[in-house]
Formats: sequence, structure tokens, C-alpha cells
Amino acid sequence: MTKKNTKKNTVANKAKKDINLKKELQDTKDKYLRLYSEFENYRRRTSKEKIEMIDLANKDLLNDILPVIDDFERAIKSLEKEKSSEMEGVNLIYQKLTNTLDKYNVKKMTINKGDEFDSEFHEAITSSPSEKKYKGKVIDIIEDGYTIGENILRFAKVVTGS
Repeated sequence: MTKKNTKKNTVANKAKKDINLKKELQDTKDKYLRLYSEFENYRRRTSKEKIEMIDLANKDLLNDILPVIDDFERAIKSLEKEKSSEMEGVNLIYQKLTNTLDKYNVKKMTINKGDEFDSEFHEAITSSPSEKKYKGKVIDIIEDGYTIGENILRFAKVVTGS
């Protein structure tokens, strides 16, 4: 072989090696990006699951507290006419209890009379004959509904029009 052919072969081999190394580097970068993306998705998913677990951990306890809130609301309605110091005490206790529920991300559902009945949020206790315009709508709210985060803690108990 001549020196020219040897140099050409050496240059050609180096060029092939460079191309192979560049391809290998690109493949490694792609694998790294995929792995990094998978890890980020895993981290996001586990943090979301952790938050949901914390929200739902006290679900039973919070569910047991809701009737107490209902009783406080009934007591406040019955005592509204009186302007006594007892009323202030009841209001203070009620506020502390609702602030505690807020701390644990428990929110009262906003339901109004005349809203469409939605089985995702409402539990129909009974239906009552009503005007045509109230058919399939909420005509009375028996018990308020509550959510914890995006999950339903207690469905609102309502009367629907028929």
C-alpha cells in the first residue's frame, strides 16, 4: 500500500469513529432526557399522591365533625333573635371550628335553591311536587355538602322538584 492510501484509510476510519461517537453521544443524551423526564413525572406524581393522602387521612374524623357544624348552625339560627353574650360565645366556638376545617382544606359546597340537581354533588332525599320551572332543580337544602380538596367529603342532601 502506498502512503496516500494509508492516510486515506486512517482519515476515513477517524471520520467513521467521529460519526459513531457523535451518534453514541446523541443516543446517550436522548436516554438521559427520557430518564430525567420520567423522574420528574415520578416526583410530581408522588408529591400529588402525598398531598391527596394527607387530605384523606383525616377524612373519617372530619366527617364525624360535620354534624357538630350542622348543630352549631342550627343553634345560631335559633339564637339569632337574642342578642346575648351566650350568642357571642356560640359564634366564637363556631368560628374556631370552621377555621379548623379551613386549615384542613374542608370547604362547604355552594348550593342555592333553584340550581340544577347534580348527582355528582347532591344526594336527593326526596322530591316534592312543584312548578314546572323547578322540575329537576334543588328546591330545598336539608344538609350542606362539603369537599376536602377536590374530593367530596359529604354530599349535599337536597329536595328536588318533580
